[in-house]
Amino acid sequence: MKRIKIKELLTTVPTAQAVTVQGWVRTFRNNQFISINDGSTLQNLQAVVELNSLDDTLLKRITTGACVSVTGTLVASLGKGQAVEVKVTTLEILGECDAEQYPLQLKNRPSLEYLREIAHLRIRTNTFGAVMRIRHAMAFAVHQFFNDRGFYYVHTPVITGSDAEGAGAMFRVTTLDAANPPRTEEGKVNYQEDFFGRETNLTVSGQLEGETYALALSEIYTFGPTFRAENSNTTRHLAEFWMIEPEMAFYDLPDNMQLATELLQYLVRYALAHCREDLEFLHKRAHDEEATKPQEQRSEWGLLERLTFVTENDFVRLSYTEAIDILKNSNPNKKKKFQYLIEDWGTDLQSEHERYLVEKHFKKPVILYNYPAAIKSFYMRQNEDGKTVAAMDVLFPGIGEIIGGSQREERHDRLLRRVEELNMPLKDLWWYLELRKFGSAPHSGFGLGFERLMLFVTGMTNIRDVIPYPRFPGNAAF
Repeated sequence: MKRIKIKELLTTVPTAQAVTVQGWVRTFRNNQFISINDGSTLQNLQAVVELNSLDDTLLKRITTGACVSVTGTLVASLGKGQAVEVKVTTLEILGECDAEQYPLQLKNRPSLEYLREIAHLRIRTNTFGAVMRIRHAMAFAVHQFFNDRGFYYVHTPVITGSDAEGAGAMFRVTTLDAANPPRTEEGKVNYQEDFFGRETNLTVSGQLEGETYALALSEIYTFGPTFRAENSNTTRHLAEFWMIEPEMAFYDLPDNMQLATELLQYLVRYALAHCREDLEFLHKRAHDEEATKPQEQRSEWGLLERLTFVTENDFVRLSYTEAIDILKNSNPNKKKKFQYLIEDWGTDLQSEHERYLVEKHFKKPVILYNYPAAIKSFYMRQNEDGKTVAAMDVLFPGIGEIIGGSQREERHDRLLRRVEELNMPLKDLWWYLELRKFGSAPHSGFGLGFERLMLFVTGMTNIRDVIPYPRFPGNAAF
């Protein structure tokens, strides 16, 4: 008999029909009541074994974590909390589980820190099941959003010879002998003998390659893994993460801000509409976690309130200069409560400043624009004031910056001058500069860190808990 998913069974009208369900045992009580989950929903299905209907040897093998196949009759449930249950006629153990060694016993309640050490099993918990179902929904919604608007999905390379951010924090890709690489006459590593015949790295962004396709297809987006070799042991940084990066020809900075607003509101609305059960579970989980914190550290909003806050509020658009004035004159700055005090124009804003603007001052999502050129990347369009660039950051409650983007510099002479000012290697960027000589056009784009989005949507507090196998300094397990 064909297996039916638990999510479907829980909404099926019971007419004593025969069904087969397969999944993993969450609990087994009184040698009668088996709670089964197959990952299709947060809810478990109860299977009821009639006393003396199964062999004692088989009953002993029904342990927490074991994988079972159950065939029986779907009937209305007499117990609370479920509409239907299955009366077992036959049961097969598909995979045994040693109850003494299995680390996910209900009585243990393992911490998130411990669960990262058993990342191959943590998906079987309610928390990670909910998070990963939402992750799937958000990935699907990203593609649907752009497809519905006529964007083309472009697969930009993971291995690249260019550094889109100019920061140099890149993972090198090589087949050379690490202990004894070939050398040039000057004693430097001779990458001409490497696999690609040159020095290559894992990409930090698909943006530069994405721009080349936008200047032919008009509107494109990338959605793939990116890598940063930064020694950042924080709750907001990963060495490997996923980025959503649209690039649009004929878009100026206001157009860019509008698209970012529409994308974020669409994704949050999609989560609220399609992931309600999982969101309500994570809302309660976040509420319980907040209750353990000192009063002054607790968030003013629950998870569902934060999500609704984004969908029901216009985004405030504010120049960097205006933001600096607000922050300089704020009480936290005057009373020296900010960890990083705002003193002069040109300061790079920290998460505490961004969250103050969103959560305290405006009580709305905020888009900051026109940042100092000195703290932004080389490719951003230079404004006529000679000191700012047409950059933008979207700031969210509880997160701070969730999107970073800009209008790109389409003028060849301006871009060349900026590359030379920063002593960037022209040999690696010749093609990017050449694009400005052959039919250049105004264009814009932005990057949305998928895991940052997941932190916001799920209410999880550590970015290592919203990706299946986190990569961070000192850890590449699994």
